[in-house]
Amino acid sequence: MHLLAGVTLNPDPAQLPGGGTLQQLANGIGGWALILALVGLVVGAAAWAIGAHSQNYHQALAGRRAVLVAGLAALLIGAAPTLINFFFGAGSGLH
Repeated sequence: MHLLAGVTLNPDPAQLPGGGTLQQLANGIGGWALILALVGLVVGAAAWAIGAHSQNYHQALAGRRAVLVAGLAALLIGAAPTLINFFFGAGSGLH
């Protein structure tokens, strides 16, 4: 049981080959995800406006939902590093 007491974890992507590439990949995927959220927001806003103008309740509701989902997606993409670091820090503080 004393062997388990000495186990530690210090995450560092630079310790493995390709760590920098993996970080660049994560940054690129985050950028693409934000672009897709922007496209979803614009398309949803257009559908919402057209649906409201033509008194098509279903189309307006679908557009409103798309705007909310795209906004929530952008919020989560932006908050993802902070959330991950928070939970890692909380887990590291457990003894």
